[in-house]
Parts: sequence; C-alpha cells; structure tokens
Amino acid sequence: MDPVVAAALAEDAPWGDLTGAVFLPVDATASAQLVAREDGVAAGLAVFAAAFRLTDPATEVTARPADGDRFTAGDVLATVTGPARAVVQAERIALNFTQRMSGIATLTRRFVDAVEGTGAAITDTRKTTPGLRALERHAVRCGGGVNHRFSLSDAVMAKDNHLAVLQQQGLDLTEAIRRARAQLGHTTSLEVEVDRIDQIEPVIAGGVDIIMLDNFSLEDLAQGVQLVAGRAIIEASGTVTLGTVGDIARTGVDVISSGALTHSARHLDLGLDMTVTAGA
Repeated sequence: MDPVVAAALAEDAPWGDLTGAVFLPVDATASAQLVAREDGVAAGLAVFAAAFRLTDPATEVTARPADGDRFTAGDVLATVTGPARAVVQAERIALNFTQRMSGIATLTRRFVDAVEGTGAAITDTRKTTPGLRALERHAVRCGGGVNHRFSLSDAVMAKDNHLAVLQQQGLDLTEAIRRARAQLGHTTSLEVEVDRIDQIEPVIAGGVDIIMLDNFSLEDLAQGVQLVAGRAIIEASGTVTLGTVGDIARTGVDVISSGALTHSARHLDLGLDMTVTAGA
C-alpha cells in the first residue's frame, strides 16, 4: 500500500504544494470529515489514511466504518486533523483512492446481492488498473466478491490460443491437457477455457480442476453444468452484467467472473468537508 500511495503523492506534488505554501500559514491547522454523498460500501480507508500519514506523520485520521461496511448518504466515514498544508496537499490523492475503491466495492456488492441464494461466487479478473491491482482486488473482497488468480504466475489458465499450439503438434485436446498437467506440481491448479459444448468432455477427461464456459448462452450453461456433473469447478465468463448475472448463477455454475467489477466501476461520490484555522 505505502509504495503505491507514495508514488501517487509524488506524482501530484513532486516539489511540494505551491498553492498551499503561499496561501496557508505554516502553523495553520485543518480538521475535515470524509462524508458520503451517496449510499455505498466502504473500501480503502487505510489507503485514505496513508495519504495523510505519508504527507505528514502529524496528521491524524480516524475511520468510522470498517472496509466492507455499508453506509448511507450523509454518513461520516472518517475524520482528519493536522497541519493545514499537509491535509490540503494529501486531500485529492486520499479521495482518489477511496472513491475508486469504494466504487469497486459497491458495484461488487450489487453483483453479490444479485446472485444471493444461488451458491455462485462472484470473482474479478486481471482487467485491473496497472499498478493498482492489489488495492482494486482488496476492494472486490470488501464488496463480498472473491479474487481470481492474482497474476500469470499463480495458476495455469489455458485459452484457445494455448490449446491451438499444442494441437498443432498433433495432440488431441485431452492429450494436450494431460501433457500440460504432467508438468505441474500437485499444488498448482489447472483451468481451461472452452467456448463450445463439444469441448467440455475432452477437457474434463484431460484432468482439469476448473473449466471456464466462455460466452455460453443460458441454455448451454445449464447443459454444461449437467455434463460436468461435479467433476470440476465451473466458471462462467463473458459479457456478465448486473442484468444477466442472476440468470447465469441460476444455471448452477460455481463461479462467475466479471471484468466489469474493476474496469467499469465508477468512483463513488465522497467529499472531504474541511475547516482551516490560522495559527495564533
């Protein structure tokens, strides 16, 4: 967290805040409240606090809710007190992070609520902002979602291009997956993406842990669940929206992944209401 926040602060004020330096007395103090302008789910309050702490350790931040808590418009989410120059300088970066993360958490919670009672888990994808993946994925968890593989180094996930290369070597789909499986340790999971019903049985026969049904119709998803019959975890993916996720979940899939959780979440409307007091 700290290196990401420090980089953002350095980008925003590489040689300090010129406006604060000429308008705010060095001994002026500020008090502020982080106020919700709309309902949502809290995320990134530790990141919010870090922006002020890294700007000036004399700044104090107290968060009211915990990450993952719901709030309503008008709620005070945190209070900030400290040297005015530091509070004003850190304000925008602190808000950028918590607005972004709370927006992701709030959208994720809507997806999770939409599949309540089905048993399906909502998960993110690698469609995250470069450099901010850890923060954005924390926000997904705050909203009740779960995380997919964090990086390309964490698990094997074969898509059509990967399989095509092996099949060009004369291997059928099942044998290609078995060859890949044989190279993996017992702690590494293997997921394979399919886009047609007739690929399911050969992929399952290859010994996958997870099968991704990509851009399947609702009818085909339900049929795929019946074909897999519990032999692997079933993940549904492709064009998942708030309007479709409930119907997808009711087909019986285990996991639904959506890049929209991170790439389409809007910043939540949060404001920092501040009072500055000149020094004696």
